[in-house]
Amino acid sequence: MAGNSGLKEANKNKKDEFYTQLTDIEKELKHYKDKFKNKVVYCNCDDPKISNFFKYFYLNFETLGLKKLITTCYKNNNENLFSKNDSEKAVYIEYYGGGDLDKYDQVKVKKLKGDGDFRSLECMEFLKEADIVVTNPPFSLFREYVAQLIEYKKQFIILGNQNASSYKEIFYLIKNKKLWLGASIKSGDREFQVPLDYPLNASGSRVDNNGNKFIRVKGIRWFTNIDYKQRHDKLILYKKYNSDEYPSYVNFDAINVDETKNIPVDYYGVIGVPITFLDKYCPEQFEIVGLGIVGSCEFKNNKKMEILKKGMPTGKYTYNAKGTLYRKYNPKKDKKPAAFKDCETGELYSSIYARILIRRKDEN
Repeated sequence: MAGNSGLKEANKNKKDEFYTQLTDIEKELKHYKDKFKNKVVYCNCDDPKISNFFKYFYLNFETLGLKKLITTCYKNNNENLFSKNDSEKAVYIEYYGGGDLDKYDQVKVKKLKGDGDFRSLECMEFLKEADIVVTNPPFSLFREYVAQLIEYKKQFIILGNQNASSYKEIFYLIKNKKLWLGASIKSGDREFQVPLDYPLNASGSRVDNNGNKFIRVKGIRWFTNIDYKQRHDKLILYKKYNSDEYPSYVNFDAINVDETKNIPVDYYGVIGVPITFLDKYCPEQFEIVGLGIVGSCEFKNNKKMEILKKGMPTGKYTYNAKGTLYRKYNPKKDKKPAAFKDCETGELYSSIYARILIRRKDEN
């Protein structure tokens, strides 16, 4: 099909071929068990011979009360687990229950006419039939993948990188309460199984006694548009606001908070918080105002500044700190050197990592 070059490249480089652990799937999906009754579940990035998503729904088909399970995969027709027999034919399964639970890995697959790209006409027909999509999509195509789910108005529970929260397209959905983070992963990294020919160059990778390869990936989160109870738990706040501990940004009317737990209990103006705030975000307690990058918020000035490296001049210049939030440099408190110098006044500034702009709701 036209337009699948990104998926082909990702598959070729083995960058997106991660197999989610069954324990991680179980920990997340237990929060939605009452949402699957009489539903068609679609796992559209999953070789059923390998995927633990298929295994989970196969083994729990009757318990969840599913109507149907569909899985499709991109150009993978391996008959055996992690077989090196590469095929140009993609496969699919339509499962209606009643199978032998001890033989989930022996379910017969059928060949797709096309390559199994989630954007192919074949796979989109399956998508139209589905109620809920659950899978680990290619991280490199995350924007496009989510856009398709939204376009077809599907419920979903999918894995992605935490940094995807700062993509303009994804953040728009978060801000407008059309997408939020899942329940079970709040910090740390996650282990994924990878193909046998995957290069193990990163620290934290391992090979088990059966020769299976695993790597650990940082910043993994579940993304969903299905509600769950814990999402409405309010964050307990205890710190009091003071201007010295909570400096304001130079280019936006908001105060900076470096850790979510330190959000002041008595401040109702706009607050810039790290992306990790979304792990604790309660929509009844906070309003999301914007994202601290160009195109998401209106900066109140546009200073010309010299970019500093380790506090030293570089002869390179930018406007408005490369389009991100920044504050005055405090040599007594800042652990890192200043990042920018105002070309007109010589004032030094600290660069701020990606910030979500929020405001407390008036609980009174």
